[in-house]
Amino acid sequence: MDKDTVLTHILKPKGTSTLLGGELPLNVINNNRYIPLLTSEAQAAERNVEGNLPSLSNAILTALSGKVKTVSLVGPEGSGKTTALQKLVLDWAQGQHLQNFTAVFHFQFRELNNMNWPLSLETVLLHHHGLIEHDSLPLVLQNPEDVLFVFDDLDDFKQSLDPTTQTLCSNPSQAVSLSCLVASLLHGSLLKGAAFVVATRTTGFLRFLGGTQVEVLGFLKPQREAYFQGFFTDPGVANKALQHMERTLGVYDISATPRFCWTVCSTYKSLMDAAAKLPETISQLYVDILVHLIQMLSLSQNCNKELVLALGRMASHCSVDQHLSCNKEEMDAFGFQQLLNSVGVFLQVDGERSSRPVFSFRSQMMQEFLLALSFFFDKSMPKSAESVLEKHKGANFLDMFLSALSEPTQCRPLETLIGRFDPDQIMDFKSWFKSSSAMTLKGCYRDKHQRCFHLLHQAQSDSLVKEIVTDSARLGISYGDLSLQDCVALNYVVTCLGEMKQLNLYLTRNLTEEKAERLAPAMSLSHNINLSDCSLSTGAVPHLASALSRGLTTDLNLSNSHLGDEKLKVLSAGLRDSKLHNLNIQVCSLTEASCEDVVSVLTSGTSQLCVLNLRWNAIGDQGLMKLCKALQSPHCKLQQLVLQANKLTVTSMEALSAALCSGQSEMRKVDLTNNTIGDAGVEALCKSLQHPLCKLQSLNFFDSQLTGACCSHLMEALMSENCSLTELELAVNDLGQEGALLLCKALSKPGCPIETLGLKRCELTELVFKDLGSVLTSGTSKLKSLVVGINKVGDRGVKHLLDAVAHPNCLLEELDVEMTDLTDACVEDVCAAIRASKTLKSLELRNNSLTDASVPALVQVMQDSPNMLEMCLKYNDFSEDVFDMLEECNRIRY
Repeated sequence: MDKDTVLTHILKPKGTSTLLGGELPLNVINNNRYIPLLTSEAQAAERNVEGNLPSLSNAILTALSGKVKTVSLVGPEGSGKTTALQKLVLDWAQGQHLQNFTAVFHFQFRELNNMNWPLSLETVLLHHHGLIEHDSLPLVLQNPEDVLFVFDDLDDFKQSLDPTTQTLCSNPSQAVSLSCLVASLLHGSLLKGAAFVVATRTTGFLRFLGGTQVEVLGFLKPQREAYFQGFFTDPGVANKALQHMERTLGVYDISATPRFCWTVCSTYKSLMDAAAKLPETISQLYVDILVHLIQMLSLSQNCNKELVLALGRMASHCSVDQHLSCNKEEMDAFGFQQLLNSVGVFLQVDGERSSRPVFSFRSQMMQEFLLALSFFFDKSMPKSAESVLEKHKGANFLDMFLSALSEPTQCRPLETLIGRFDPDQIMDFKSWFKSSSAMTLKGCYRDKHQRCFHLLHQAQSDSLVKEIVTDSARLGISYGDLSLQDCVALNYVVTCLGEMKQLNLYLTRNLTEEKAERLAPAMSLSHNINLSDCSLSTGAVPHLASALSRGLTTDLNLSNSHLGDEKLKVLSAGLRDSKLHNLNIQVCSLTEASCEDVVSVLTSGTSQLCVLNLRWNAIGDQGLMKLCKALQSPHCKLQQLVLQANKLTVTSMEALSAALCSGQSEMRKVDLTNNTIGDAGVEALCKSLQHPLCKLQSLNFFDSQLTGACCSHLMEALMSENCSLTELELAVNDLGQEGALLLCKALSKPGCPIETLGLKRCELTELVFKDLGSVLTSGTSKLKSLVVGINKVGDRGVKHLLDAVAHPNCLLEELDVEMTDLTDACVEDVCAAIRASKTLKSLELRNNSLTDASVPALVQVMQDSPNMLEMCLKYNDFSEDVFDMLEECNRIRY
């Protein structure tokens, strides 16, 4: 095969560039605007445009240099596959690549579709390809391993490639159907050993192809930047256009396609030259495109309308019947009889000079836009928006385009060209949208919420947002794992509303810098932000910090986000100037190093932080001692500090005690759960509890390695006239009888402030329960909540408490006797206590040995006692026979 002949053929001008169809491949190549397309491997690598990119060309060359014989390029409409193939053949003809092949045959299935008669491979190569001499063909056919076939538009092939439905041929001279010929080539029956590069959109034909599949991504952001710089001669204009495109349209997958970049650049240039406003949404872009195309045709308003109606009918036909193209008879049926000379700007016309031309939309997006537009004009369309959407389920952007076109400001440019939109159809769509949105937003399906937000974003109407997103909308559901375009739509809605109670992004697995940037305005307008179980990229944190520093947020949950010390350092800059009251950074992989940044926030003089949750971060004693310095600052407003499982020991308790009684600390609640505090640590803290300047009201020592030896210090503190402690949690510590009796002594002293006491699994005895009963009936006790579960005292031990509950001096509202070995014998005392008490509201009886026999009495007493809000009977020895009876009272949990 003569390469010069091939080169001359390739470089021969064919057709013209069109706004929707893209720039001609030859123009792209000749004008040095070809930018190598990227594969999915490039996206994973996240390399920049100057780097060693895994480009499409490299992927093809690498695959064909090995044993692979078939390479399938799979990518969406306009992703640059056709240009890439032409560049591939051109490079071969110029001696740059693929020189191991002596012959390269390039075919488009769009053209092959017109060959509906028997053909031999020899005939196709000699007469329909026409770039090989008759004398050279035998040598080519004898050496198939030196032959490369390049096929474009496989998804447009109208026939079958299934080898099981036809008899494959092996003779290049044998005339067979086009289907058999192509199938025989691709399956290796004909010209076995030849190589193939096949370009296609995603199609069922792919299952018949072996070899390697390469996913074509097109342009990532660096390639788009290079494209815009090449399109616009002025770098400043190029940068302005690119920034606008990235902000408004870059969120859509279609922005990765070279054809779309061409369309956007061409449209932007036209608008900028006219000093017109650039589009803010994808809908506005297609309004501008359609206005430009119609104006190019210079038709009357009536002809414009007839053309749009015909295009709308064609769009509906292609969408409903999944047809990529239409013939002349179908076009006439749509109303194109007098308008076929005007369709070129909208449609691809194949076989234009033949008797069987085929018409197809150059752009899927424009097809859906025209379908939406025709709803407001075409009387033959279904009358209701709901029916149109149901009929065209496969149209991904149809509802969004309908939403945009139903707004007067968006349809006005088109009305001057095609006439007034049908007000009844506009009203019908708006009625459907409002009613469906009201139902959607009351539900808890994230995807449906997001779709509603997309429609509102396309409508670009602040008043419509406020009309649809009412107080009844459940905006607190998790919107985790948003796409970039979801972020834009959600941000638009929140911005229109002016503020949001809660922005719930729970379980967002990849909050990228781009997503955080789009959501930053919405974050700044949200009172509560939930980012728990999220993965924040390093680039996302500055946007969150900025949003906090200038926003309304008072509550931020970053739990389980694995923030780490470095990201917290960046975030702290925003925390200092924020309105944040509550910060949850539990399980965030923080260490002692983070405490310096936390201290800088707490002592800044501008921080409003009152509640800090550091649970399950290994800050250690040194970290807490740093925090204690902040607690002694007059600028620190912290009132609650959660330090569960922070690897703390007695070493840091003296520093904490000193901070609490410094006179500067506003601390009211400290949680030291799951630390190795020990008796000596309690002793240190008890000194602060007796100090007149200590304001602590709640102290939690759950599972803190305590014994009865600490109880003498607690007794002394609780009996001090300066003690303000109202909540004390001592659960899961081996206090034993002796230690607990000391506590009872303190509790019985008039003036003891304790109202809530936790003694679950503290090795208590019946004697302790007896003393607790005495405390409750003393007339001086302020106890309202008592948790003494998982202490094996049985019916006799618990009876002391139940008798106390029945006493008029007892103020108890909550009693927890879970897993205390209760039996049906206690039920009479339980019922008597409930009936006699004027204060009891909650009784925890789970994990005991109550049976069916106890149920009637318990149900009856609950029904007779409206002051009782809850009784828990879970995990007792009930059979299913009593479940119906238990259901009679909705305040019983079982």
